[in-house]
Amino acid sequence: MSKKQVFQFLELPRQMPQRIPLELRTSGDWGELYGKLDKADAQYQSGRCLDCGNPYCSWKCPVHNAIPQWLQLVQENRIEEAAALCHTTNPLPEVCGRVCPQDRLCEGSCTLEEFGAVTIGAVEKYIVDTALENGWRPDLSHVQPTGKRVAVIGAGPAGIGCADRLARAGIHPVVFDRYEQIGGLLQFGIPSFKLEKSIIARRREVLEGMGVEFRLGVEIGRDVTLAELLEEYDAVFLGTGAYRYTDGGLPGQDLANVLPALPFLVQNGRIVSGNDPWGRPIAGWEDKLAVPDLHGKRVVVLGGGDTGMDCVRSAIRLGAAKVICAYRRDEANMPGSAREVANAREEGVRFLFNRQPQAIEGDADGNVVGVQVVETQLGEPDERGRQQAVPIVGSESLLEADVVIIAFGFSPTVPEWLATQGVEGSPNGRIVVGGDGRLPFQTTHAKLFAGGDAVRGADLVVTAVAEGRDAADSIALMLQN
Repeated sequence: MSKKQVFQFLELPRQMPQRIPLELRTSGDWGELYGKLDKADAQYQSGRCLDCGNPYCSWKCPVHNAIPQWLQLVQENRIEEAAALCHTTNPLPEVCGRVCPQDRLCEGSCTLEEFGAVTIGAVEKYIVDTALENGWRPDLSHVQPTGKRVAVIGAGPAGIGCADRLARAGIHPVVFDRYEQIGGLLQFGIPSFKLEKSIIARRREVLEGMGVEFRLGVEIGRDVTLAELLEEYDAVFLGTGAYRYTDGGLPGQDLANVLPALPFLVQNGRIVSGNDPWGRPIAGWEDKLAVPDLHGKRVVVLGGGDTGMDCVRSAIRLGAAKVICAYRRDEANMPGSAREVANAREEGVRFLFNRQPQAIEGDADGNVVGVQVVETQLGEPDERGRQQAVPIVGSESLLEADVVIIAFGFSPTVPEWLATQGVEGSPNGRIVVGGDGRLPFQTTHAKLFAGGDAVRGADLVVTAVAEGRDAADSIALMLQN
């Protein structure tokens, strides 16, 4: 190998795809921020990979993608082979290429991170988009049908991951979801500037071509009972997600124009799309779905995760005059993607770190006027190993606001229709799986399996995909035996 090839990563810098100009983003453009690499740029960026003997990128990836291998295939312009390889580990590669926080996962673990990591996510997006646009589809011609059928409850990332892997094992998956389109939070929780909804529609077409059957607009416990599914199917997978927002218990949070993050994002998606494609409202949120006009308003978002970043960047596109993100720890401890934080800053969001909300203040008419916060300093680690945010006495101040969005996170709940089947749940609402001689992802009911946010609590899209995929392997093992 020549010196030029060895040090190509220095001579050819890291380069992301072109982005929508800032002036368009701040004036209401909801298109995907990042464009797509062209063939030459994808090959150049793939060529920066050192092909490490111990690929940290693959190990850090929750689905353990064969990243160096498909980067090499891109260099050789073998795109369909690269797409097939992507799909062997990841049922939703074009989605993860867009929404994964690569800076915290594969790219953050790239050996070249100090010099500029390989643009793994952008290349993954290029591979799958290009292959699918050219007519490539997963080849299941070698798969032998087993005659087995599995019901999958939930058409979100975990359910899709499970259905994909079941189809590859010759097991017929039937996916039930209460909403009229597939995707779960991919469809109505992630803004289109991160994930165009046409991507989800195309993935549905791919899955149906693989033999996956969708029964949408069907609510378990109302339209069909779990007992009926257990009677009709050989196994059932539960991918019900985490939709219960974390209640911070702040005084004043019931004031007008105080919104939980997810209803805010859901309704924005409906407004942007110009219709109501998701059918039934999320239970318990009916009174929170009327999003106020943000044009010219002062908006404060509480919480520093990726959902918080979706909220602040949506508020900018909705015409807010001033958007503040308040987070109780410092920037280094912020759970959100550093890339998303940088994009938000560029779009005009102001970040206030080490600020802990104490109360939401209102006027005599019940309208929000601001958020009372106190400055914090980081103290001793808590039971999870994270440094606690300790309030500094006498440092209170008011952040003026017309609208407050609470983005403290989400947690799962065990549905009532599931508890009747003797499935064990934990006090925090998660479904208990594994242990006591059970298969991975198997619940205390032998025919019921679960994965994703319903088991882990709210987490990344890619971890939900990984758990759905791996749960399908456990289901296949049980059915084989």
